[in-house]
Parts: sequence; C-alpha cells; structure tokens
Amino acid sequence: MKKMALLLLPLLARAIFAEEPPRPEPAAGAESSREIVLQVSTQPAAKLSFAWRFEFPFLRGEGPLTRGNGISVAPGAQITPVSASLTADAVWTPVAFAEISAGGRIGSGWNAALFGGEIRGIGLNLPGEGGAARHCGRAFDGAIWELRGGAALQGDLAAAFPGRWNHVIARTYHGIRFGAYTRAGRNEAWFSDNDEGENRNGFSYHGYLLVGYRMPLFLEMAALMAEADLFLTRMPGGCRWGDDRIRWTFSALLNFAATESLGITLAAQLRTRRNFEQDDWRDLHFTNRALDSSRPQRLEFFRAAAVMTRRF
Repeated sequence: MKKMALLLLPLLARAIFAEEPPRPEPAAGAESSREIVLQVSTQPAAKLSFAWRFEFPFLRGEGPLTRGNGISVAPGAQITPVSASLTADAVWTPVAFAEISAGGRIGSGWNAALFGGEIRGIGLNLPGEGGAARHCGRAFDGAIWELRGGAALQGDLAAAFPGRWNHVIARTYHGIRFGAYTRAGRNEAWFSDNDEGENRNGFSYHGYLLVGYRMPLFLEMAALMAEADLFLTRMPGGCRWGDDRIRWTFSALLNFAATESLGITLAAQLRTRRNFEQDDWRDLHFTNRALDSSRPQRLEFFRAAAVMTRRF
C-alpha cells in the first residue's frame, strides 16, 4: 500500500488542488477518463497500471466546499515483472477538504531470475534448517488479494488566501488493509512483488502526511512526504524481531507538468530499517532474528523513483 500515495501524486496538483474552480458539470450523468501509470525505480521493480475512471456528481452544490462533490469509481489492472492483478478503487468526496476511499485487488504472481538475482512475486516464506529462510512457491499457485479502506483530509492555503503563488498544500491519509495469500496458513508469511516476505493474512495500517508547494510553472509541485506502515495482525513472538514497530518511508518529491495530459513525478526515498543482534541476520528467517535493543533501527537510502502518468 505504501506505493499508492506515490502513484497518486501526479494527480494531486491538477485534480485536488486546482487553482481555478472546477468547471460546472451536468447535474446528472458521469464523466470518464483513462489513466496509464508507469513506475520505475532503482530497485529491481517496475509497475504498469491502467485505470478507467468514472466521475459521478453526488450531493454537489454551488459553494466552494461542495461544488466538487462526487463519487469516483476506477476499475483497472496492473502488471509488474512478477505479478498481474485486477484492481478497483472508489473515492467519495463529501466536502472539498475530505475524501473517503475504498478499494481492492486480486491477482497472482510468479518468480523469475532477473537483475542478477531471484525476484519473488509469490510464495511462502518459511523457516528452514538452521534457522534459514526457505521460499516455497511456484507460478500462479494461489491468489493474492486485498481489501482496503480509509479517509483523507486535504487543504490548500490559496483557498483562504487566493493567489497564484499561495498554494501551500497538505494532505493526510489513514487507512486499514486486509490482505491474504490463499496458500498461506495461520502465522505463515508470504512474498508479494519482491518484497521482504513478511506479509501475513490479516490487517495492517497505512498512513501518510504530504506537505508541498504548488507553482504555476513546468515544475508544478515540490513536496515532502512521510509514510507509516504497521502490521495489526501480529505473529507470535513478534516483539523479538520488531514486528510491532512502525516502518517509515520519507520522500522528497518533484512533480512536473510535461503536457496537459502527461505528469512526471521524481522521488528520492529514505526508509527505516531494523538492526539485529546477529551478524548473519540476512541469512536467517525473520522470525529467528533478535532486535538490537541498544539501537533498534536506522535510517537508510531506499530508492530513487519516477512515476509517469498519462491521462486521456
């Protein structure tokens, strides 16, 4: 879920914090648009997403707080080098400064030898002999699915103090996700999209805070973002390896308006990492690691990323 905020960033400046009021829309009927999003990074991963977005006016008024009210529904699909999924998202805007959202995806994956190593898109992450990790999975051997819901608050200083150069923007989101891999049993961890394999069937929290400045230039927005992820469904003994700790990602973002229909976001990201007592912790299954109580975590470079969004 932490990638969702990054994928949505090219849309924020145009769709949420537009300088001019939205043009009047018919009281009945819907508008539709399509979006193709390509995400690449210095990590061995990439993602291509497609969504067909439908906008329905709902409880829309003439005042500044209600003229953009509506419901957005977006079915779509996404593919990575090791997975393919169908997606669906819905967003209700009851007032200009708030959104309530829900969504989900279902798909499957495969494993591949890419970028000089094994890229794991699916499979169980099990403890093996000597405490080492053992990957168990083959292509399309199960389905990975998730449901999520949350709410966001957002604002723009220019709404109170109009001006082309007064767009100091902020947005915060908080949501709950339930994810599952159909092959995984109780307290069994699994891989998805070449992550670290600590997923489990159950609930997790995702939230973020974004603060930025929007400009009437080719460089449309500069922003800072802090994201938090936390497992709510815990595994037995999880405090020993830091299962109860928030995982933070910090991003510096630049959004460019290349054309009317093409947005490009560049990001540099740092993330927190846990420190363990064992020198060979990378060779151990994560449940056999012990958190270093004297220095439980560190901050390190995560990746540089680019997100290109084409709307038509």
